[in-house]
Amino acid sequence: MREKRHLEVLYQISRALVGKQDLDAILQQVVTMTAELVGSKICSLILLDLGRDELAIKATQSLSLSYKEKPNIPVSRSVSGMVIRKKQAIQVGDVTKDPLYGYPEIAKQEGLKSLLCVPLVLSGKVIGVLNCYTEEEKVFTNEEIQLVQMVANQAAIVIEHVRVVSEEARAKLALETKKAVDAAKRVLMKKRKISEEEAHRFIQRASMEKNKPQKEIAEAVLMAVELEK
Repeated sequence: MREKRHLEVLYQISRALVGKQDLDAILQQVVTMTAELVGSKICSLILLDLGRDELAIKATQSLSLSYKEKPNIPVSRSVSGMVIRKKQAIQVGDVTKDPLYGYPEIAKQEGLKSLLCVPLVLSGKVIGVLNCYTEEEKVFTNEEIQLVQMVANQAAIVIEHVRVVSEEARAKLALETKKAVDAAKRVLMKKRKISEEEAHRFIQRASMEKNKPQKEIAEAVLMAVELEK
């Protein structure tokens, strides 16, 4: 019965990961379902910020502001950081007593005891961790660790996919903006008999004054010319 429920939750997680494009919604679904999967009081998904060498909470089903707003976690001095470095799951019997755990007071306040921390690995690179806390001291079974690791692996794939799609969208927008601005500059240069630099400054100034993207300003210039024909 338990195995059947595990499979059902894993299936739901898979559907959620495939079906949603909003990254925040995806991560929230992951932590909520993972908490149900292993009977966790708090589950959180934490992503690595390489520039700062820190881990930041991106999603949790915890309602506690103390937990949600706790400072970023340094990779060099934390259980999660050790998981990043070793690229393998680590469990802690009692986080309130572990010297490597950074926020024992918050853990005591929230009634947290044991922690299972698994890495989000993609192509050999760790991009974050998935943490599961329990109220009672517990030893997570190999089956539970494998289940959470499966979820983490799926989440890592989707996170990277969303990032790639976002980067492609930004690149496409940048190209479309350049084409529209170049075309608008040519129109302004011809109609106003001004230099390319002056035409560009005109578009930049209009963008700032009207608080609209340069692409939108350039398209308005081109539209005005079309209407004059």
